[in-house]
Amino acid sequence: MTQPNIPDPSDERTEERLAAKTAIGDAVISKSRIILRRFLRNRTAVVGLCIFLALFLFSTAGAFLQQWEKTTIDPFSIGMGPSASHWFGTTQSGRDLFALLVEGTRTSIMIGLVVGIGSALLAAVYGCTMAYFGGRLERIMMLILETLIMVPTILIVAVVTSGSGGLRQALPGWLLLTIVLLAFGWMGAARLIRAMGKSLMSREFVKAAQFMGVHPFKIVWRHMVPNIGSLLVLEITRGVTVAILAEVAFSFIGIGIKDPDISLGVLIGQASSQVNSFPWMFWFPLLTMFLLTGSLSMLNDGLRDAFDPGSSSVGRVRKPKLQGRVASERKDKSRMGAA
Repeated sequence: MTQPNIPDPSDERTEERLAAKTAIGDAVISKSRIILRRFLRNRTAVVGLCIFLALFLFSTAGAFLQQWEKTTIDPFSIGMGPSASHWFGTTQSGRDLFALLVEGTRTSIMIGLVVGIGSALLAAVYGCTMAYFGGRLERIMMLILETLIMVPTILIVAVVTSGSGGLRQALPGWLLLTIVLLAFGWMGAARLIRAMGKSLMSREFVKAAQFMGVHPFKIVWRHMVPNIGSLLVLEITRGVTVAILAEVAFSFIGIGIKDPDISLGVLIGQASSQVNSFPWMFWFPLLTMFLLTGSLSMLNDGLRDAFDPGSSSVGRVRKPKLQGRVASERKDKSRMGAA
């Protein structure tokens, strides 16, 4: 009886075909999927993402869970600790701390997201424009950039947010602080992106777009900016963290957001002088700030390792079971031959 033509597993061509098949299967995986897998293998980064999402849900959905409004005063629970009716206690004026913390967390996260995303985009466009055009325009833009870097941000914040007239009367305090942080928070990233853009100018796809007559701003936005996407993602997470810390610092010393607007910095600043008498008023906002900035730092470290192909902090990928499968087929054939 003629046996079917079964490929010999010991044949080198069979091993090469199996290896090529495995290589083709691995090549189908996109770069974004590989980055996602590397990020999910980093437990610290996943924990940071979960904590940030939990705080984000707390700031958005917490308004539906609170029993009191932020402006409501409970005359029977003035300066009381955490209880069934006031989960996080009350302030010295009788306002519910849980409602104030929800509002303050939402304000701080909103400022951080707007400043972090906006400053990263401004830095990307400005830095890539300098790298693309070069020459006199680059020197002028660098002069403007270095001039803005030397401007003391704390002085601008104090001037803009102080007093009761002008911009302070027309716009809320959190919006003024957001505008100032956004206007002076992108210069450092722009210098770094300019250096990366210089290396992109020698790439073939940029030269091909120039040869085809594509508009320079389309080349900057569609070809150069996406190729520094990993750096932009890291700059966004870092910018969100820096903006939240800046808001807390400025509001704590009284030149950022001011009452009646609520933020984490306002709550911490108001309770800092009464930490011994009303400790819950100080520690709940401070713990929220630590969790918020700490989770963003863990998220940033995880993203940096996920984008870095040489990083070993996210573990190792399982090796394909090609060698084991070939070895088992060899054993099976040897047993059949012996039989």
